[in-house]
Amino acid sequence: MDVRPAFWGRVPAFWILAGLILLAGLTLLAMSAGATRLSFGAVLDALAMAVAGVEPDGGPSPLTRIVVDLRLPRALLAIMVGAGLGIVGCLLQTTTRNDLADPFLFGLSSGAAAGAVLVITVTGDVLGVWTLPTAAFIGGMMASAVVLVLVSRLRDRGPARLVLAGLAVSFLFMALTNYLVFAGDQRAAHSVLFWTLGGLGLARWDLLPVALVGTLAIFAYARFRHRQFDALLAGDDTAATLGVDVGALRRMTFLVCAFATAAFVSLTGVIGFVGLMVPHLARGLAGPLHRDLVMLAAIIGAALLLVSDIVARTVLMPQELPIGIVTTSVGALFVLVLIRKI
Repeated sequence: MDVRPAFWGRVPAFWILAGLILLAGLTLLAMSAGATRLSFGAVLDALAMAVAGVEPDGGPSPLTRIVVDLRLPRALLAIMVGAGLGIVGCLLQTTTRNDLADPFLFGLSSGAAAGAVLVITVTGDVLGVWTLPTAAFIGGMMASAVVLVLVSRLRDRGPARLVLAGLAVSFLFMALTNYLVFAGDQRAAHSVLFWTLGGLGLARWDLLPVALVGTLAIFAYARFRHRQFDALLAGDDTAATLGVDVGALRRMTFLVCAFATAAFVSLTGVIGFVGLMVPHLARGLAGPLHRDLVMLAAIIGAALLLVSDIVARTVLMPQELPIGIVTTSVGALFVLVLIRKI
C-alpha cells in the first residue's frame, strides 16, 4: 500500500519533468561555455553533423572536435557522476540514519585518492591511459573492504559503528596519500593537488563506460530495493518485522555504494559534498520515500555537477578551477544552513 499523501503523488512527476528539461538546457550550456565561447546554434550544428556522419573535406572541423570530442563527453561524465553521487548519498544517509553521510565519511573517496596518488607520484602510467582509473578503483574497493572487515569484528554492527569505522579508514588513507605526496616525485605535486580537488579533465569517450557502469549499478540497486529502504525509515526493529534483513541490506548497500564511488572517483578525482547536499534537496521536493527520491536525486546531482563544471571552467578563464573547490564552497554554505535549521 502506498502511504504517501496524494500531494506527493503529483509533485515528484512535475519536478522530474522540470528537472529533465533543465538538465537538457544545462548540457547545451556546458557545451557552449569555455575558453572558446560557442553559440547554441553552433553547438547544435556540430551535434547534427556528428549524428548524420557528415564531415567536411579534410576531416572533422575544429568546431566538431571541440563539441563532440571534448565538451560532450565532459558533460556526459558530469551528468553520470553527479547522478550517481546523489543516489549514493541518499542510500548512505538512509542506511546509517545520518543526515551528513556521504562517500567521504566512509573512506571510499580517500581510498580511491590514495590509489591515484600512488600512480602519479610513484609508479607512473604502466597501463597507459587506464592506469589512473584502475588504481583509483582498486584503492576505493580496498577501503570499503577494510571498513567491512572492521565492522564484522565488532559485536555492535549498527550504523554508528559503520560511520566510526569509515572515519578511521578515511583518516588512514588520507595519511597514506599525504605520505606518498611527500615521499614521491615532487614534480607531480601539482597534478596530485588538482586530482585530489576533483576535475573532469579525464573525460574521454573510451573512459565513459566506467562511469556509466557505476551509475547504472547504483540506480538499479536503489530502484530494486526501494521498498526495503522505505522500511528502514521506520527504524531497524520495524524493518525487521517487515521481513527486511537489516544487517545484510546495510552491508550490500555499502558495497554497491563503494563500487559506484570508486568508479566515479577513478575518473574525476575527489568531488566533495555532492552526495551530502543532493539528498536533502531531493527530499524537500519528493518526500522521504525512495521510489521518486532516487530519480529526483539523480537529476539534481547531475544538474549540480554540470553547473559546478561550468563555473569551474569560466571563472578563471583560460585556466580551469578544480571542480571540487566549487562544490566544497557551496557545500560548506549548505551545511551551515542545515545546522541552523536543526
